[in-house]
Amino acid sequence: MITRIIVGLALGPAFLAALYLLPPIALAVVVAFIAGIASFELLRATGVAHHNGMYIFTALAAVLIPFGHALGLGSWTARAVAILLMAALFLPALSRYGTQSEIRFEHIIVCLFGGVGVPLFLSALVQLKRFDNGQFYVLLPIICAFTTDIGAYFFGVFLGKHRGITQVSPNKSLEGYIGGILMGCLCMLLYGWLIQRFGGLAVKLPVMALYGLLGSMITEIGDLSFSLIKRQCGVKDYGTLLPGHGGMMDRFDSTTFAAPMLLLLVEVLPAF
Repeated sequence: MITRIIVGLALGPAFLAALYLLPPIALAVVVAFIAGIASFELLRATGVAHHNGMYIFTALAAVLIPFGHALGLGSWTARAVAILLMAALFLPALSRYGTQSEIRFEHIIVCLFGGVGVPLFLSALVQLKRFDNGQFYVLLPIICAFTTDIGAYFFGVFLGKHRGITQVSPNKSLEGYIGGILMGCLCMLLYGWLIQRFGGLAVKLPVMALYGLLGSMITEIGDLSFSLIKRQCGVKDYGTLLPGHGGMMDRFDSTTFAAPMLLLLVEVLPAF
């Protein structure tokens, strides 16, 4: 626990500063690094990485997509990368069919999720940064994901009684889930007030509360979804890159779901 807190205190502010200060193209480098590592960890956890070459194509695809969004070519880049990755995966699968090194269809699906889905979702951070007042919008998914996780943990520890809501995470409680959503909403309202007070922008606080509510809910679904993958694959963590936290995917699993949700909300209902 001490190691987890120390690493979080060291990396958390640095990552927030990078989101706030870096221009979209530089932020794309950070997101591409995260997406590339996370996709490799996902393939390794699911047993796909032993297929020679598949993880290389997948990680490369994951790295390219954020750059496309930074350059304003996100849709084109995502389609091109998806087509090329499918070809790179299916061609060896066709040649190996019926052999001992046969590539299963489910392995291809995992590669497509890791190489296209994960970086596409995380690229929402780059897209948010390109908005007017993007320096404030880009922090929304991170604040939502981190505060929801913190709220769920502490409410679960001190107030959790009704556990076993899902067998994916049987130690998590109903009180923890509710506490996480409440914490996410409150912190999003606080963030909106700070923007209004010190950023000089007119902020719609009810909309910020809606960001917190829906963002926190999808954050918890994301956390459980990636925990489900780990449970089914029999691994505790996706990696060991971040001491106390596990791998890159362990740290950014919730953000993978929260970022596209907040991007959608900002596009449909901007708060400032």
